[in-house]
Amino acid sequence: MMLAVAGAKVSLAQQLEVKRDTVVTVSDDRYEVKTNGFWDNWFVNVGAGAQIYFGDHNKQMKLSERLTPNFEFNLGKWFSPGIGVRAGVNGFKIKGVTQNGSHSTGERYEGKPWEGYWLYNQEFNYFHIHGDVLFNLSNIFGGYKEDRFYTISPYAGLGWMVTNDAPSQKEVSANIGIFNSFRLTNALDLTLDIRGAMVNDRFDGETGNRSQDGILSGLVGLSYKFKKRGWEKPSTVVISYSDEVLNSLRDKVNKLSQDNEALKAQLAAAGDKTITNIKVEEKILAAPILVTFPINKSVVSNEARVNLGFFAKVIKTGNKNVVYKVTGYADKGTGTTEINDRLSRDRAKAIYNVLVQEFDVNPAQLEVAHEGGVANMYYDDPRLSRAVITIAK
Repeated sequence: MMLAVAGAKVSLAQQLEVKRDTVVTVSDDRYEVKTNGFWDNWFVNVGAGAQIYFGDHNKQMKLSERLTPNFEFNLGKWFSPGIGVRAGVNGFKIKGVTQNGSHSTGERYEGKPWEGYWLYNQEFNYFHIHGDVLFNLSNIFGGYKEDRFYTISPYAGLGWMVTNDAPSQKEVSANIGIFNSFRLTNALDLTLDIRGAMVNDRFDGETGNRSQDGILSGLVGLSYKFKKRGWEKPSTVVISYSDEVLNSLRDKVNKLSQDNEALKAQLAAAGDKTITNIKVEEKILAAPILVTFPINKSVVSNEARVNLGFFAKVIKTGNKNVVYKVTGYADKGTGTTEINDRLSRDRAKAIYNVLVQEFDVNPAQLEVAHEGGVANMYYDDPRLSRAVITIAK
């Protein structure tokens, strides 16, 4: 039975087709990215600027007299490079003129009288809670580009506009606008937000010939993007031995096959006799395992765990005297020396913990090492240096 099992394994090994070269495939589709988790790609935005209110009689005022400050705060998330949402609040103070005395300051407007009616200065505070859906046209039509300097994102949404000054009003608003971003750093953008909001004509306390009143605002601000920010391109990594190593492996497999045939011949010739001093030792040869990590991360993905599970089975069913070296690496091009040293150590330890704690590999068969930050190891691609390589010593 032992001879039959050994012979089957040798036969299977001879039928395996081993790829000749290492292949690293990174998607060059500019529209294809990896999907991030719910807590990734969040941002916060603050801004300040000016606004102008379009009421029933405000067109009689000079433009400079209608401008008032506006402040805004937003919290949002991008679900993909092209689609995002945000919730926020903006507002401050509105200035205009009134004919019926609503929100009047008591001062008569000194401009031209309108068709014989006297107008009074109007002023009241308000705030505007809103939710918007953003469409990043730069990424939708141009494809995702991590270091793009300028992006334009039109948006639309609904809101709730409130003034607590008598006569108080609470009205639903409809909003459209353009959110412009200028990249300063990986985490920080300069923003220009141009918003138009429509609200019921009665919001300013006066109903006239307009079916809707409106507010036009422009705000300059800063947007901070929380980690994890940005998206990674999908990639596929396959690593195989060189021709020299493969030829050596083939020679060993052929020799095992010949030994197996010789043992079967001895067994057939022996008949009922006992054959002594014959020992069949199973040997399993495994290729090195490469596990890559996102930048500044040491968490093992579920996809990598599947490959490590198969690898653990090879270790546990193979030669118990073989020791496998687990070596962690980091990308030298990002982070300090101290950070890269810690990161490479954490990555190696993470792979060690998965093999030992999840797949019951004997710790005596594993040796953990780390190399800190290293230059690009494969294909001049820094992502392949954020890795752990496990290979038999």
